[in-house]
Formats: sequence, structure tokens, C-alpha cells
Amino acid sequence: MTFERQKMNRRVVQDLKKRSTIGLLFYIVLSFIIVYADDYYLRHASYTVAFLLANAGICLFRLIHLPITKKMGERYETINKGIFFASVIVTALIWGMALGLIMLQKDEHTTQLVLTVCTAGLCAGGVVAFIPNLRLSVLFNIGMMTPVVSILLLNRFNMPLALMVFLYSVYLVLLASRGNKEYWYALENEYLLEIKSLEMTRLSNTDVLTDLYNRRFFDVELDKEWKRSGRNESMLSVVLMDIDHFKNINDTYGHQVGDEYLKNTAEILTSVFKRDSDIVARYGGEEFIVLLPEVDIDHALHLAQEALRKIASMTIDHQGLNVRATISAGVNCCIPNFNSRPDSIITGADEALYMAKNSGRNRAVVFTSKSE
Repeated sequence: MTFERQKMNRRVVQDLKKRSTIGLLFYIVLSFIIVYADDYYLRHASYTVAFLLANAGICLFRLIHLPITKKMGERYETINKGIFFASVIVTALIWGMALGLIMLQKDEHTTQLVLTVCTAGLCAGGVVAFIPNLRLSVLFNIGMMTPVVSILLLNRFNMPLALMVFLYSVYLVLLASRGNKEYWYALENEYLLEIKSLEMTRLSNTDVLTDLYNRRFFDVELDKEWKRSGRNESMLSVVLMDIDHFKNINDTYGHQVGDEYLKNTAEILTSVFKRDSDIVARYGGEEFIVLLPEVDIDHALHLAQEALRKIASMTIDHQGLNVRATISAGVNCCIPNFNSRPDSIITGADEALYMAKNSGRNRAVVFTSKSE
């Protein structure tokens, strides 16, 4: 089963529980109305006690089981799902048995009428509530209607009513089947839209060529991390890198080779800056930038130098020729404060990168402010 299907099935079970919870209160309230109608409880005390205890017991069990299920989590998901389904069917059987037995009692027309109306309504409501799971919806319908039909047929009592109950049950099954198809169609469309939305978000945040984050996403994350690091008074480092003489690669070997070099460079950078919190992005044509939360200047410089070494040893085979280049880096680190802008840390890294280029390239330089 795919992850998406599992996710939808969990959603369905949650929908079933939400749809059926409010109905439990009606079961309890209606059961008291039925036994008090026309003073039925005075004439049939044992039936009344058995009906109320059985109905209230299963409803309370289901109400208590709901919060327990949430605490138990996904580990016992299958067991809790089975318990939930079983309790729903038991609820239906209690009503179906009650209606069938009371229908056999003489001179209880008022109670029989009230119970029949309530049962028809509860059955229809339950079938509709459980439409997300067709099997449960049908089993609920069968559980509530089969005892009535069976008891009436076995006792050869009120055969027209038995036929009407049977036809009503068939109608509800057809209704559930159609409703289930419509529910799953809507649910699958909802998840398709969600997946497409996530994919569109990913694409809008990703550089198409290198599959790294793009500059827009980096700027958003920098703003967030600047505020977070400022609140926590923690270090924040940035490494800005630029491939040395990249134009020569494009001019000499062509843009396809240049694109391949950019892709390989991106792979090396993600292998070096590999924490979940590290943000590696393509900042421009041949520029890359890395955001390193809670990393001091020494560690940031060490990582930058490691990336430079790996990139310097990287070669691309093009028609028997080894294409290689180097990269320069500017490193800046600070504890953000709310009196300065987030892009100030990039400005410092850019100045350090400029110094790295002017001092021979293929090196990482740490930004030092003029006040220092």
C-alpha cells in the first residue's frame, strides 16, 4: 500500500469517528424517549433495563474509546480500527434486536411506532455517516435491519412490514454505494490538489538546473533564521562561493559542460553542508551560498575549505579532456541583532569573497570588519 493510500485511509477512519460521535448522544436520548413513550417501562421493566443498559453501555464504550485511540497512536492503529468497527456493528445489532422483539409484543403500538421511526432514522443516518467505508456502512445497515426482518419472518408476524424493512435496507445499500464513490472521488481529487500544490511550492523554491534551493527561498529562510538566531543569541554563518573563471568553461567547452559542472558542484556542496538545518542555494549564475545556523566562524571556515578541496579535485570528462576548475569562498559569521538587516551578513561574505578572488582564488577568506 502506498504512503498516499495509507494517509487517505487514516483520514477516512478519522472522518468515520467524527461523523459518528455526535450520533451516540442521540442513541442514548432516543432510547429513553422510547421506553418512556406510553409508559412502556412500567409494563416491560426487564426489556427496558436490558435495552437501556445495552444501548448506553456500547455508546459509552465508544465515547471512551475515542480519546484512548488518540493516546495509543499509530502503533495500535489496526487493533483500534477493528474495535471501532466492531462497536459500530454491535450498536446496530442492539437496535435491530430491540425493534424485532418489541414488534412481537401485543398492544404496544405507540412504542412500536416510535421505535420504528427512530430505527429508520438512525439506520439512514448511520449509513450516510459511514459512507467513507462502504463495508462498514453496509454492515451497519445489515446489523440494524437483519434482526428485524429475521424475527418477523421466523414468527410469521407482520409480513408486509418485514418486506418494507428489507426493501428499505436494499435502498440504503444502493445509496451507500453511490455515496462512497462520490466521497472517494472527492477525497482523491483533494489529495491530488495537495500533491500538486506541494510540487508547485517545491518547484518555486528550487533551482531547475542544480536542484538546490533558489535565491528567493534562501532570502526567506535567511530572514527567518536571522530572527530566530537573534532571539536565541546564537551564531549564524554564511558561506558565499563563486566558481573561478567559470566563463572559460562555457566559452571553451560549451554550456552543456558548464551546466554539468554546476550540477556536480551542487552535489559536492550538499555532501559537505549536510545538516538538515543547512540551507544550500544557487545564488546566481555560478554563485552558491550556504546558510549555517548555530555554526561559529572556525567551523564554517573548515567546511568551506573542505568544499574547496573537493571541488578542486573534481574533473569532468569531455571528449577525452579533463575539465576542472576551482572555487573561491567568503565566510562571515555573527550573532544577529535587530538593529541590522539580514542581508548585512551576505554583504560581509561578499566582501570576503572579493578578497579571496583578489588574493589568488581557490581559497576561503573570513570577513573582518574595518572596526576590528
